[in-house]
Amino acid sequence: MRGPVLAALALFLGLAMLLHAKIPNRIGNLGSLVETLLPWFGLFIPVLLAGALWRRSASAVVALLLPVTVWLNLFGGLLSDKSHPGGDLTVASHNVSADNPDPAGTARDLAASGADVLALEEITDQAQDTYEKELAKAYPHHTVQGTVGLWSKLPLSDTRTVDVAMQGMVGPLAEHLSAEEKKATPRALRATVATDQGPLAVYVAHLGSVRVNPRAGFSASQRDAGERALGKAIAAEQNERVVLLGDLNGTMDDRAFADITSQLHSAQDAAGDGFGFTWPAKFPVARIDQILVRGVEPESSRVLPPTGSDHLPVAAGISW
Repeated sequence: MRGPVLAALALFLGLAMLLHAKIPNRIGNLGSLVETLLPWFGLFIPVLLAGALWRRSASAVVALLLPVTVWLNLFGGLLSDKSHPGGDLTVASHNVSADNPDPAGTARDLAASGADVLALEEITDQAQDTYEKELAKAYPHHTVQGTVGLWSKLPLSDTRTVDVAMQGMVGPLAEHLSAEEKKATPRALRATVATDQGPLAVYVAHLGSVRVNPRAGFSASQRDAGERALGKAIAAEQNERVVLLGDLNGTMDDRAFADITSQLHSAQDAAGDGFGFTWPAKFPVARIDQILVRGVEPESSRVLPPTGSDHLPVAAGISW
């Protein structure tokens, strides 16, 4: 590959990252797909650099300054550890997977994390009793609404389901439900946690799955409808202190989450170490399991060790 071609590719890469918000979603949700994979665009930089050095192309090396600068501006802040010790409350979230072969072991691992408030997503009817039994000692207060649940060391009140506009259901969980159950099963809840510093509104959500295929492109209509509905619910929330926990099936770089990210900010971005990728558990490539907050300060954010799920658990320390 000749120097001018390498230089052109470097400029194209830099512009794609710089102008990602301008990439349209009209065809196959291309913009959202690019934003979901945006951190991985940085892998092209050393490949192009190796080519430029091999071809001894000064123009290509200079052109690479654009993607390097843009990538560092977008993600350089995630390369340092921004966590702080302490925090008034530790919250955690885990998609425990409908196909989890060891729900009891997963529950014990989560209880051992020391979280004060624990959200679970993708709970099946078959595994619900196991989670309730194994978590009962550590968490005297809990609620399960459909396939999501919240366990707490502190009292819960004002618990209710949240409509996230699920019309049917796809993904692993759908295999465990009948057609009617897919339409009627709640996938989000809201509860008030009574803390020493006052009430904390906690939302737990499992938004619709996404798919990538050659014909439809990045298919995310159910997820996006759920995001909008969840955004409206949070906008109507009267409590100034809010935490959203859950598997949102998307990264917070994706424009589709603007209704949520305009109101809440990521604990991982504010107080994490690294990208905090959570899925798939064996080789994580994206952070789709989120802890988002408003009215409280994240002190730390981390990914917990793997369980029997195909997702990794996440936890964050918050303070007032």
